[in-house]
Amino acid sequence: MPHITARDGTRLYYEETGSGTPILFVHEFGGDWRSWEPQMRYFARRYRCITFSARGYAPSDIPEDVERYSQAIAVDDMADILQSLEIEKAHVVGLSMGGFATLHFGLRYPQMALSLVVAGAGYGAEKQYEDYFRGVSLEVARQFETRGAPEFSKTYSTAASRIIFQCKDPRGWLEFATQLGEHSSLGSARTMQGVQARRPSIYDLEPELKAMAVPTLVMVGDEDDHCLQPGIFLKRVIPACGLAVLPKAGHTLNIEEPALFNQLVSDFLATVEQGRWLARDPRSTPAEIMKTS
Repeated sequence: MPHITARDGTRLYYEETGSGTPILFVHEFGGDWRSWEPQMRYFARRYRCITFSARGYAPSDIPEDVERYSQAIAVDDMADILQSLEIEKAHVVGLSMGGFATLHFGLRYPQMALSLVVAGAGYGAEKQYEDYFRGVSLEVARQFETRGAPEFSKTYSTAASRIIFQCKDPRGWLEFATQLGEHSSLGSARTMQGVQARRPSIYDLEPELKAMAVPTLVMVGDEDDHCLQPGIFLKRVIPACGLAVLPKAGHTLNIEEPALFNQLVSDFLATVEQGRWLARDPRSTPAEIMKTS
């Protein structure tokens, strides 16, 4: 099984297919390397596609020490994968936890990012819910450790933002829920404790985001309530940012609406590669309603 070794010695499992300009896919907390299968099959026709399991997710290593999990470490792991595969620059596509990591990758490794797709990123970012999110993240970690992933996944997979997926595509949702139940209980708990519960709010990153020049597409589902306002915030502060809101869609965008997700990302990548995904023209200031002179 193919692995690369991260800078701290953790082994990370990856798969790749296709050829051409690289795309790195970064999964959500509830997913793993398998979550990107609809994208691997679609984009491999024109791109070199890489998917991987984050630390804490088999077949990658599952460190026991919570200090070996953090937002910064997750971003360094992404850079280590690209460097190990001798990739200087790549498009980076992330969902939820992977979307946060993708955003931070653009801030820390902009020289390695051709573009960023930040999908379903927002949980814990809203300042009024920040303390609640950190507390509930620790409780989720406790539930994974005490009840185990096979049992607690039955609860986690029916969170509010997953219900629309279950309603519209029961078969797809069941595959997601089944794979979630196969995760490491320890790895899920440590990821919640070290990454989710400790990561900074994106609102605290406003100065850095305003200076980030990487072309960015933010994607949210309109029934993913706690990602909507953060998505609008990112659109307003990142200079070269577009916002796509998918109708009647929840959190798990890439597998819930794979055709629409793939089309939007494909058009974005093509526009970036043509040099036409530009920063917002300063004349289109959001402070102006109508022009009078």
